This record gives sequence, structure tokens and C-alpha cells, in this order.
Amino acid sequence: METDHVNRNADLARGTEPTWSRPQSRSGLGLSSAEVQTQRARFGRNIVDSTQRRTWLQTLWEVLREPMFILLLAASCIYFLVGDVSEALTLLAFVTAIVLLTVFQSHRTARVLDSLRELSAPRAQVLRDGQRQLVSAAELVPGDVVFVDEGARVPADGTVTEAHELSVDESLLTGESVPVSKAAAPPGRPDTGDSSAMLFFGSMVVQGQGRMVVTATALNTTLGRIGRSLTGIAEARSPLQLETRAFVNRFALAAVALCLLLIMAYRWRYGEWIPGVLAAITLAMGILPEEVPVILTVFMALGARRIANEGVLTRRMSAIETLGQTSVLCVDKTGTLTQNRMSVRVLFARGKRQTVDQATQRIDEAYHELIEYLVLASEIEPVDPMELAFHEAARAGLAGTGRIHNDWSLVHEYALTPGLPAMSHAWRTPGLDHHPVACKGAPEAVCTLCRLSDQDRQMILDQAGEMASGGLRVLGVAKARHSHTVWPDKQHDFEFTFVGLVGLLDPVRPEIASAIAQCQAAGIRVVMITGDYPSTARAIASEVGIGTGRMVTGDEIAALDDIQLRDVTKAADTFARVKPEQKLRLVNAFLENGHVVAMTGDGVNDAPALKAAHIGIAMGLRGAEVAREVASLVLLRDDFAPIVSAIRLGRRIYANLVQALSYTVAVHIPMIAATLIPVLAGWPPMLAPVHIVFLQLIIDPVCSVVFENEPESENLMHLPPRPTGTRLLSNRALARAAAAGTIVAALVIGLYMILLGHGYQYVIARTISFVSLVAGNVALIFVVRVLPLSKSRDRMRVRNRYLWIVLSASAIALLLLLTIPTLSQLFGLVALLSP
Repeated sequence: METDHVNRNADLARGTEPTWSRPQSRSGLGLSSAEVQTQRARFGRNIVDSTQRRTWLQTLWEVLREPMFILLLAASCIYFLVGDVSEALTLLAFVTAIVLLTVFQSHRTARVLDSLRELSAPRAQVLRDGQRQLVSAAELVPGDVVFVDEGARVPADGTVTEAHELSVDESLLTGESVPVSKAAAPPGRPDTGDSSAMLFFGSMVVQGQGRMVVTATALNTTLGRIGRSLTGIAEARSPLQLETRAFVNRFALAAVALCLLLIMAYRWRYGEWIPGVLAAITLAMGILPEEVPVILTVFMALGARRIANEGVLTRRMSAIETLGQTSVLCVDKTGTLTQNRMSVRVLFARGKRQTVDQATQRIDEAYHELIEYLVLASEIEPVDPMELAFHEAARAGLAGTGRIHNDWSLVHEYALTPGLPAMSHAWRTPGLDHHPVACKGAPEAVCTLCRLSDQDRQMILDQAGEMASGGLRVLGVAKARHSHTVWPDKQHDFEFTFVGLVGLLDPVRPEIASAIAQCQAAGIRVVMITGDYPSTARAIASEVGIGTGRMVTGDEIAALDDIQLRDVTKAADTFARVKPEQKLRLVNAFLENGHVVAMTGDGVNDAPALKAAHIGIAMGLRGAEVAREVASLVLLRDDFAPIVSAIRLGRRIYANLVQALSYTVAVHIPMIAATLIPVLAGWPPMLAPVHIVFLQLIIDPVCSVVFENEPESENLMHLPPRPTGTRLLSNRALARAAAAGTIVAALVIGLYMILLGHGYQYVIARTISFVSLVAGNVALIFVVRVLPLSKSRDRMRVRNRYLWIVLSASAIALLLLLTIPTLSQLFGLVALLSP
């Protein structure tokens, strides 16, 4: 969630250590590195996964169950039965080669997916060697001291040692969705067995923060013992997977019909069944596009790795196919459009205003109290950029003034809430008979807490608006004193006095305007949704190039019904003062208008909107774990540029996938014609199963390697998003591919007919025609690369080294086939180039 104040929960998710959890003893230093290694050697990695990694034998078994290999084995058996041992052994040798190639490719893809899963594994904040570290949850061991914050998954079983308003959702274990409150175990008695002092692996922290000592990991956890796994839920098939399966099924039906036709034709022509069955097997091998599932798997896995190299982790493969359809990109401001490196720039107190010189950071005495209470309302050991800026301003401007209180201790906290975007800290101070209370938050919330008159309130809000119009993030600061022993339930019960306003500058990322321009050139609307002031949002939007038309505030959204909101989202590109729950309404409004929506978010309250969007994009560095879990993509660095790179790569992957499938359609037509037409025409058969296998050794790497490595077209990011519901191969694209394949088929069959008609020996005619078929398959690669469906006329000028590697290997294999008589005989050909 992005607001104009410090979100305490967001601070904790980013690694801020609250004062109540700082180590106070040697045991609070956590395990040492040596102790961690000893425990890991004893207990292993903290992984509970019901999905075991496939072994080589399992992969081999899956490959051998594919229809193509069943057909090849059937053909080999028939050759053995009819006594053609050399043909059978040759076919088996090729079967072995293809099986090994496929198994290798499957494991290569699996390794890529495993590495991506490793990157997307849950993380944990752990105390080791006295320092707080962010590690993979898989690296935890018993004895580790782990911090848990709102929005995080509990990464292991453990005993609660400190708790602060800690509530946990344990529905994964118990089925009960009501949050369970947790309390710290009694000091010195960590193993009481009381479930209220235990945290369990897989549960979700829904409120507060805490610290625990890990007692069990992996299969020793409660979750591990009952055999459930967070990663054991299979994803539903994506639209692309469903479409490709339907594509293959249509080819399979055609194969069955044509094979039956061929068997009957062979029986009618020649009066034999066995050769007819072999011809039918050859035809089935030529028709079945078994490359398609492989193509899809390889493209998605390698595409995910390419996207990860750009700084975006793909958690759901279906997001890759959706990237090219994105028409609306909703982003927050802080850390995405801006650098998230804040500095105090403007101070307002007692009716006066000072602009802070960034070189000297000199602060006039009139503003010392403002900085003092600003720091008191912040964390003692901050990590959040905003609070770091407050402490830096205090160190530079309050040194020697007596207003830096290192001897004060925090005794009570009031967290911000959706209804009151302000937070307060109460302190115990030596020598005072009361507790000072410091508050900071949204200016309007602080004005409300201070119970200001309408005139004073308006004056302060006008001043805040003027500061915000310069692109500053504005906070209000107030103070109070509390002399009672009982703490009030809410911040409104304090008698706050207004202290002043502070304006922070968060510079816009230098590359952001160019990145947004790329999105807009690609037909993607970039929409900014922020919790900041409208004037701040307008200033930032103008600077980065987001549409500066109508701006809508959270209050206006609250007054609109869903139909009115849909109309508003058609024109507005900037939404300010937006509350977290309103983000979901905005996303739904864009969805209902027919857009494909991608959205960035980092907080617990962003999770519903991230899940509702077609593509949820979580901030990897400052994002809560729950946001990462529901998101499709996770930014490995909090930046806007990787999002644009991911969209570009998503478009490239899809365009190359279309090319690969177009080639698959085109290349199978000559194979079908070369198998079917000679039999129907009463000519000697042109192709045998071994020829199909040879061609397959060319087709498979062309589809899964050559086209996957095709560079993007120059105008890729100048095309509009792909409309929703677009078929992978449109009728027009399918017709073009089929036409290209038909031309090659006509040339090959025509050449075969002419050679036989002019009295050439059958084996010579077969050899020349087979060479022409191989050449035609190669030619189809170049044809598909320049077809209009690739949207580029410059494909031939772009180098693809994998293309030339595959073509060189194919040319060498064909040359050996035509020069070595023994090899030619195995293929039923003649060595035309032998000396």
C-alpha cells in the first residue's frame, strides 16, 4: 500500500527491526554460521514438497509413452517380423537418438524451472551472528531466531519468544479461517506445549509482528507430518495449453482417418496388409505434430528464464502468454516511478517555511521541535527510506541541541489503520513525570487528531497542498503528553498539539519517462494509483509522461457506484489518495471495460487487487510475502523498467511461438503428401519410417531452438496489444502456413512423378525426391521467418546463430547420407555423391 505517511507494516516487511525485538542477551544473537552448518547437516533443508523431482528413468518412461515413439517401436517390430533386420535396427538406432535428445531437453527444461522455483521460494528474516538477514526459508534450521511480520508465511514450526498484537491464520492446518492470537512463551520455558505460544509452518500472519525460535523444519513440522504441501497444488491449464491440446487433437483425428484410408488403398492397390500398415505408421508419424507440447514447454520455460534475466521472476507460466495482451498497467508511485531514496526538503512550523539545503542540511531552530517529534514517531533503527531520511535530518540538524533522545525507551505504539492514516509512539523518559507522545501521518488525519478549528485546518491543508504540488510527499506531525497509568484504546483520546509539516523529495527514476513512452507506443495505458496528495500525483504524472487529464481521488471513488466507476476509468489515468480496498474496485472496473490488466503492489492490502488482475506484479524487495504469493510476476528489483522488458519479451515469446507452430503446420504437409499420394497414385512408396525420423531430427531443434531464439522484430513495441480471445494460429495464419507447405509438397511430388515418368530407377527417384524434401523443409524455415504473420520485413537481415548451427548439422548429415553407400542403403537410398 502506498500512502503519504509511513506504513509501519510495510516498514517491517522491508526489514525494519522494531525496538521491542532487538536482542538483549547472548541468546538474542541467534545461531552462528558454524551452528547453522551443523544443524543443516543434521536436519537437511527446510523443504516440504509433495511433488518429487522426476528421475531420468521417470522422464524416459514418459517419453516412451508418447504416440510418436509408440509408432516407431511398432514399425521396428513389423520390420523384424518381415525379416528386414537392418531396417529395424536402423529405426531403433534413430529411436534411441530421438529419445535421448528428448530426455535431455526435458531435463534441461526441468532445471530451468527448478532454478526459477528456487528464486520464488519463500523468504525469512533471521537473526544470525547477531545480525538480521534475509534468507530463503529453505535455509532455516532448528534454533534459528526468525522474525515474522504481517503478510508473511510462517517459514517453520517455532516457539514465540516475543509478540506484538500477533494473530495468525492457521486454516491451512485446521480448516478454521478465524485468526488465532499468539502470545510469547514464558521466559525460560519455551517448550510449554501451549499452541497459543507456537507458530506453525504454512500459516499466515494476518496482524502484528513477532519473533520465534525454530523448533522443527521440513518433514518434522506439523504440516510435513500430515503430508500437505504449499507447492503441491497443480495449476490449471492456461488458455494457450488448452488451445495447443485442441490443435494436436485435431491433427490426431485427421491422422486416424487418413491412416485408415491409406491401409485400405494399399490393400486395394497391392493386395497386401503388412506394407499398408507400415505406410500408415509412416503417415501417422508425418501427421502427428508431437513437437507442439514440447515447443510450448520449452518456450515457456526458457522465456521465463529470459524474463528473470531482466529482473522479473515468473511465478505462473500462464503470465507469459498474457503479457502480450496487456492493455492497462496500473502502478504505484513510490519505489516504482520514483527512486525510493527520500530526503527532507521542506519544513513548515509556526507559520513559517524553510527549504532544506541538501548540501548542508542546515535546519533553523524554529523547526527543531518538528524534526525531534518526527524522529520520535519513527522507528529507532529504520530501514524504510522515508524514516532513514528523518534520522539523517536529525543527525545533521539537531546535533548538540539536546533533542536527540538516545536514552528514551519506547513503551507504547499505535499503528496506523485504514480509517486513521497516522501512527503514534509513546516514550518513557528519565526525569519527566509524563510520557511524551509523538504522532505522524497524513496531514488531514493529524489535523483531525489535533481537533483544529476549520480555519487552522484549512490553512495547514492549503500549505500541504502547495508543498505537494512540487512533487513532495507531505506528512503532518503532532505531539501530546500522557500522565496516566492506563493507555487509551485509540489515538483520538490523546490531546494532540499540531507541530508542523514535512515535505520529502523522492526523485523520479531517470529512465522512467522513456519506459512509459515505450508502453504508450505499444498501446498500453499506464495508470498511476497512489495514496499521495492529488497535487503530488499530478506533478509526478506530468514529469514521467502519464496522461494529465482527469484525476480521481479516493473520496470520489467512494461516492461512485461500479457502473459510474467504469465510465470514470475510461478517461482518468491518475488516481490519488486511494485506499487499499479501492485498488480492487479500480482493477475490476478496468477488467469490466474489457482490458487486460497488469498491476504492481507490495502490501498485504494489495493482495486482492494483485490476484484479481490478469497479471499481478509484486515488489520483490519491499513486498509482503502474501503479495508475492498471489502475484504472477515478482520484480527482483523495485523498478519500472523490468516491467517494460517483461512485456517486450512476452510479445517476443508469443510471436516466436506463432512462427514455430506455423512452421510445424507447413512442414508436415509435404511429409503427408509424400507418404499418401504415391500410394494413392500407384507409385512406389517414397517415404519409410526411417525417413520421417531423419526429418524429425531436423524439425525438432528448428522448432524448439531456432525459433525460440529468434530476435524480436523492430516494430514489436509499436504494435497494439494482442486482442483477448485471439487464437494462437488465426485462420489467415494457418492458411498461409498451409499454402507454403502445399507449394513445397507440390514441388516434391511433381519431381518424384517426373523422375519416375522419365524412366529413372525407383531408388534414384526416391533419393533425389528425399533430398528435395529436406531442402524444402529448410526453405520453409526462411519462408516462415518472413511471412507477414511475423509482423516484420527485416527477419532475413537478422542473424540467428542457432539457425545456422542446425542447418550446418543437417547439411553434414545429408552429405554423409549421399556419400557413404552403407548409410544410404540403410535409408533405402543411393549414394549419389560417392566416388
